[in-house]
Formats: sequence, C-alpha cells, structure tokens
Amino acid sequence: MTILSGQIGTREASSSDQGHGESGRAEKIVEQAGFPVRPAGEMVLIQGADRDKAVADVTKTLTGREGVAGVADPLVSPDGNSTLVPFTMSGDPETAKDRVLPLLDAVADVQARHPGVLVAEAGDASGSKLIGDALDEGLTRLSMLSIPVSLGILLVAFGAVVAAVLPVGLAVTAVVAAIGLLAGASRFAPTVDETMHVMLLVGLAVGVDYCLFYIRRERDERRNGADPHRALVIAAQTSGRSIWISGLTVIVAMAGMFFTQDATFTSFAVGTILVVATAVLGSLTVLPALLSALGDKVDAIKIPGLYRRRNDGRVWNAILRVVLAKPLISTIVAVGVLAALAYPMLDLRTKGESIEDVSPNSAIVQTYVKIGEAFPSETVPAEVVVQAPTVRGPQFDAALADFRTAAKASGQLLEPIDVRVNPAGTVAVVSVGLVGNGSDRTSESAVDTLRGRVAPDAFGQVPGATVAVGGDTAGSMDFNQRLDESLPWVFGFVLGLAFLLLLVSFRSVVVAITGVVLNLLSVAAAYGMLVFVFQYGHFESFLQFKSGGGITNWMPLFLFIILFGLSMDYHVFVLSRIREGHDRGLPTRQAVSQGIGSTAGVITSAAVVMVAVFSLFATLPLTATKELGVGLAAAVLLDATIIRAVLLPAVMALLGEKNWYLPRWLNWLPTIAHEPPPAVTQEPATDRELIPTA
Repeated sequence: MTILSGQIGTREASSSDQGHGESGRAEKIVEQAGFPVRPAGEMVLIQGADRDKAVADVTKTLTGREGVAGVADPLVSPDGNSTLVPFTMSGDPETAKDRVLPLLDAVADVQARHPGVLVAEAGDASGSKLIGDALDEGLTRLSMLSIPVSLGILLVAFGAVVAAVLPVGLAVTAVVAAIGLLAGASRFAPTVDETMHVMLLVGLAVGVDYCLFYIRRERDERRNGADPHRALVIAAQTSGRSIWISGLTVIVAMAGMFFTQDATFTSFAVGTILVVATAVLGSLTVLPALLSALGDKVDAIKIPGLYRRRNDGRVWNAILRVVLAKPLISTIVAVGVLAALAYPMLDLRTKGESIEDVSPNSAIVQTYVKIGEAFPSETVPAEVVVQAPTVRGPQFDAALADFRTAAKASGQLLEPIDVRVNPAGTVAVVSVGLVGNGSDRTSESAVDTLRGRVAPDAFGQVPGATVAVGGDTAGSMDFNQRLDESLPWVFGFVLGLAFLLLLVSFRSVVVAITGVVLNLLSVAAAYGMLVFVFQYGHFESFLQFKSGGGITNWMPLFLFIILFGLSMDYHVFVLSRIREGHDRGLPTRQAVSQGIGSTAGVITSAAVVMVAVFSLFATLPLTATKELGVGLAAAVLLDATIIRAVLLPAVMALLGEKNWYLPRWLNWLPTIAHEPPPAVTQEPATDRELIPTA
C-alpha cells in the first residue's frame, strides 16, 4: 500500500489553499482568473551621492542580456537618496533561481566598476536561490547527522551494536513508509514542503523511543532470569501497552491541528499522525518478531567498556532518594525553577516570517531590507482584487482615479499604484504600497484603512464588483486571526482528550489531572525560553539569527501540540511502571521509587536522542526552524529532568494513595492490567525479579 501510494505522487497545497479570510478570497479570485504567469522580478539598488553613472551602467549591462526579459525605467526614492532599476527574467519563474547567478555576477561587476556607490541586487529569483541553497545545505547536513547521532547515543546506551541499530532502523523505515502513505493522503489534504521535515523530526523521536522502551524491558526481563518467550510476553503486556497508549495520545494531540482549518497545519497533522501510527505499528509487530528471531543475539557485538549487564541508574536513584525524602521542598524548588523559566512567556509576541529570517548577514537579505526601507511599495505592496462583469471602461477608470486620490490622502498608502487585468477583463489587481516595514503595526493599520474605507469606497461604485484586499501583510493578519479563533478549540480538544485517555488508561482522576498540568508546565517553560532567546535577542551570534521582536506566528500553537504529544511519551511510560508496582501491592512511595528508578536509564537515553536530533534543527538557516529546534530540545530536556525526575515523584509522594482516586460513578471504566501476566511454564517471578531495583 505504501509503494502504491508513493507511485501516485504527492499533491501540494496551492497559495489559495493556504489562504484565510479576505486575503484567501482574493487569492482564489486571482488564481481562477487566468492571469498570465508573472515573470520572476529582480531589482538593483543603487545608493550614493554620485550614482547616475552607475544607474546608466546597470541599465546598459542588463538590457538585452541573456536571461533578461526587460529592464524598467529607474525609480527614485521619495527621499532622493536611492535609485532602483527593476527588471524581469525570461523563462519559467519557477526555475529562475537556477539561472540568476550570471545576473548577480554581472551586477557585482558593475559594483566593482563603481566603488564609490552601493550597487546590489535582490528579488524573487535571488531570494529563492538564497533560501533554496541555504535550506538544501542545512537539510543535507541534518539528514547526514541525525541518524548517525541517534545511533551513536544508542550505542552508548545499550553498549551493543544490534540493540542500538534496531530502534534507528525501525524509526527510519517508519518515516519512509509514512512518507509513502502521505502521497495518498494528500489527495484529501494537500501537503506543504515542510511536512516531510516535521515527519522526520517526529518519526525519529517517537520511533526510537518506542523501540527503546520495548527493547529495554525485554532486555531487563531476560537479565532477571525470564526465558525468551516469557520476556517478550512481559514486554508486550507492559511496554507494548504503554506504546499504544502513548501513540494514541500523541495522535490525539496532533489531530488538534485540524481545528485550525489551515492547509499547513492540516498537512502537519496528517503527516505526523501517519508517522506516529506507522511507528506504533512497527514497534508492536515487526519489533517483537525481530526480537523473537534474535533472542539473546539482540546483545550481539558488544562494545567493550559500554556494555553493562544492568543499568543501575545511580545518579537518578540518588536524586530520587532526596526528592522522596523531602517531597514538599522538592516540589517548591521544581515549580520555582519552571516558573522562572516560563516568566518571559507573559511578554510573548508573535510576528510573520520575513526575508530577514533567512541568513540576516547575507548580502541579498541586507539589500532586500534596504530596498524595503527606500521603496516600501516595491517589497510589501497590498493587492486590491476587483472582480466584476468588466473592469475595463470609464466606470472602472473613474473608480481607479478615486482610489488613487483617496490612497494619497490617507497618508498610509504609497505610490506607485500598478494595475493588472486578466485577459477576460473581469478581474483587476491593483497593487499599492504600505507604510511601515510590512509586518509592523503601522503596515497593519494601513491594511485596515485600505479594507475599511479606501478600497470599498472607490471600487464599490463599479457595477457588480467584488472587492477583496490581499498581499503578504493582509495574509499574515488573516492567518493570525484564524489562529486566534482556533486556539480555544485546539487547546480544549488536546487537553480534554489527553485527560480522558489518561483517565481510562490509569483509572485515576488525579493521575490524569497531574499529567495534563505537568505537561503544561513544560510547555510554558519552553515558551519562556523561546521569548528569552528569540524575542529578546539573546545568543544571536551563537545561533546566527536576527531577532524580529517576536516569535514566528505559527510557532506557539505548533510547539504546544508537538510538545504535549511528545511529553506524554515519557509520562505514560513512567506512570505505567509506577502503576505496575502499585497494582502488585507496593505502597505508592515505593512504587514511585521503583517505577522511576527502573525507567531512569531508558528515559535518559530517549531524551538525549530527542534533544540531539531537535538541536540539529537549530542549525538550519531559517529563524523558524531555529525556534523549533531550541524550543523542542529545551522542553524535552526539562521534561526528562525537572518534570519526570523531580516534580512527578515529589507530587505523587505528597499525594500518596490519593493518586489513585476514582469516583464511584466512574467505576464502569474498563480496567487495563498494568502488571505483567503470570508465568505459565515456570514459577511466578517475584516483584524483585520483574522490577529492577533502584
């Protein structure tokens, strides 16, 4: 099925698929209007007191040159300090980035001939080339490092090559299989380019985790004296159950993205659900079969100095003894640390993505920023889309004249004002500049003025006209509004269903509430760290980014969903071991000690793998990917240390038997056995044999 799905190709989301609100309607009208394909546009900026000769040289150099379709008349900035020479490239605009290098070189030669002035190029093709080259380089590095890094960490954790290779191998095959299935799913939910990168990130994380949990439990049971069949049965009934509960919880969290009704988030939801479901399926079917076939050979090719018969977790057990001896103090300290880390979240602001989010030190990016400052109408124009029975003739011309007058009088809309009309003469696109930088409140206020008064008043007089304002700034505003409207639904769905899953799985209201609250604390701390680093601009030189005064607008919601899902990974696994001890009659504090102590090693290994893979995303050139990498890595690190090793055992120790409270009216909930099944062919194992001691 995966092969057949992959053969049909992946359907990608169009610009109109990704639009929202008024800007989305404008995009759909333009897409259906049959406009000719617009050629890739480039701009050459010339700045300096004596720039006339350089302007003439640029025009002469580009006119008639191979790859150049036409050179427009030079434009002079309102302050008179800059000149812009726009030109268009010939050929398919989609491939223009592959043909722009000779033109960049030609402009660089002009700069060399005129050292007294600035001569620099930026535009559609050069920007696409910059982003494409930077991303290709970064993603190549990511793909080359993520698997070896994961394998290296697992080699240290297991000390045996075969045991280390299995999780990585199954995680990679899960990602490959899910990508194949994505092609079929894209017929119903078109995908976006970033989806496969997110699938790789999530697939490696959960795939390695699930296999790690299963293999470690089977290994422990073998070392405790169980025969191969008995060890696999115990692993299937304990870690196997934890895997499907965890996987279901992660899938529920990812499904929350559907409530955004956004093409990008919907694509992310479909991709991550497929990769998690595939990883769960592989861990519960292929992995047990491989372990059954391998037997004790799972520990084959031992690494001297790393292979250990037992992972006694001395460090974590030492910490646990302190935490359980002073649970109240431990709770206060842990909550205090998390609160301090989360505090900057109160100042969280969001922003749209811009060219400055890509390699801010790049000459093309710096040129684009300078063009935007000198000629704002050329880089961040708004587009007024007018659809009518006809947009040709005196009525439309009169409306356009009124629009020009009103735009000039507003003080917020800038010339030049350009008009494009489709071949049928039924749709006109009127481009007008905005004050501000395109993403600040000044530009947003200009869009409000354009939408609320200038555009409808002018073009509303055209008979049968439909008027919609689009463009990058308007699109970002509509996207933010869509996210704001969907937030209560997403949070309510994810938190509510996660609570229900924990309630059914562990038959405890308190455990379910505790799980949700602890996960929210780790997400809040991650938000605070993102604000501290990316909004306040700390570590700019180290991470190679330039702060835009906010967090990328889609990041908070996306991080909440991903982090909440991945945090449940650890939580379900740890709680299962604690509940296992409790079901055998151990006091809660002893069950907590043995449950966390026995899982400390595998949790540490899984967390280190996740942190390492997520940290690699911080090396990619886009600020958004850096935010994603830092946010995920920091949250997982906090979750595996402060949350799971300190706060969870401290809170459960304080609550004691109240942890397992279930109202009588909920006794109808199904009982899920958490202890291993009794042995059939051998003497029943003792608690000491089945749960590694601290």
